[in-house]
Amino acid sequence: MTYTTIELIGTILFGLAVIHTFMVGRILAWSHHFPKDSLWSNFLHLLGEIEAVFAIWAALFMAIFISLEGWTSAMDYQSNLNFIEPFFIFAIMVVCSTRPVLAAGRKGILFISSLIQKVFRTPAVLTDIFVVLILGPLSGSFITEPAAMTVTAFMLNSMLQKESSKLIYGLIAVLFVNISIGGALTPFAAPPILMVAGKWNWDFTFVMSNFGWKSAIAVVINTALLIAVFRKQLSEGCITLREVETRLAGSQAAIPVPVTLVHLLFLTGIVVTAHYQNAFMGIFLLFLGVAAVTQRYQDSLRLKESLLVAMFLGGIIQFGAFQKWWLAPLLGSMSDLLLFKGAVGLTAITDNAALTYLGSQVEGLSDSSKYALVAGAIAGGGLTIIANAPNAAGYSILSHKFPGGIKPLNLLVAALVPTTVAVVCLWLL
Repeated sequence: MTYTTIELIGTILFGLAVIHTFMVGRILAWSHHFPKDSLWSNFLHLLGEIEAVFAIWAALFMAIFISLEGWTSAMDYQSNLNFIEPFFIFAIMVVCSTRPVLAAGRKGILFISSLIQKVFRTPAVLTDIFVVLILGPLSGSFITEPAAMTVTAFMLNSMLQKESSKLIYGLIAVLFVNISIGGALTPFAAPPILMVAGKWNWDFTFVMSNFGWKSAIAVVINTALLIAVFRKQLSEGCITLREVETRLAGSQAAIPVPVTLVHLLFLTGIVVTAHYQNAFMGIFLLFLGVAAVTQRYQDSLRLKESLLVAMFLGGIIQFGAFQKWWLAPLLGSMSDLLLFKGAVGLTAITDNAALTYLGSQVEGLSDSSKYALVAGAIAGGGLTIIANAPNAAGYSILSHKFPGGIKPLNLLVAALVPTTVAVVCLWLL
């Protein structure tokens, strides 16, 4: 295992950034010990923003890179990085968080939930949660995981009125795991599968038959377990989607059908061109103009929140190439079962798309090893915020539900059960 000085520094700083993510809650608490709006209060508050963590450490890394190897080498490295995913998540998160798109999503889910309630006589609020946490993540296989995360998280956010610490961590853990595995029905929507599908010739039939149906079963089981465990808290702390619609109807202008259709058309255009940055950013810029002229039917666009999520992912990408020196040999030396387990664990500290990409660079992997790597990567996608790219978007939307910020260790513990379900389904079925 050989490495250069800059690779070693990149790995060390990446490790420190990961440790930093587990300390954001404590750092935010420290910021309250200083006068509000003071220099130290603002500085510690910045360090306590989880979306800023990797960007801060990436900036430090680039400063060291420039000082050691010069401006030209650093800029050459920077120009060769692929930032399509952060830009895409920024665009899709803004579009999916608009009132017309969210309203269309709620009405679709409400229609299906109402049918289930009539047939099986199930409680309205629990049925709504059940359908949201199943159809939302599974739709990620077609509209992409970031879009599914944004819409699903906003629906949950509108339904949650009163929540306990255990409930909100359990809910976000199931959301993260379900999104990570819910995009595995197709070869183009889940980033960990997309990274390898072309190189390994995985088509729709292969992905569906090897990953899709197993992931769908895990999504249903995770959702059912969540509702069984938190049945009382969900019944008392949530309102139904119909009540959400009623409340919004009383305070917002009715959205004309053509406005909704235009928004869905823009959403479709961005999804279809997801792998072509210039194309989807051009569509997005045009969308901003449409949003301006339909302002009556809009809430404030979530530009700041979406940019923070993009910055978070950009920081991770900045470090990605410098993990290859230790990660690729490690993956290449494992047996199938160990590779599967290792991928689940490594995903918690390395974005799962980056993990499968690096694995695809290892020559001579058997078909069973390829499956083990990708299955482990998507199974572990809910363990931490950095484990799966869309997690940052979900947390950004639900962050106000976590007083003092999310505690990564609490998320890790809460995600163990749904992750175990995903592991069992993907490995034993």
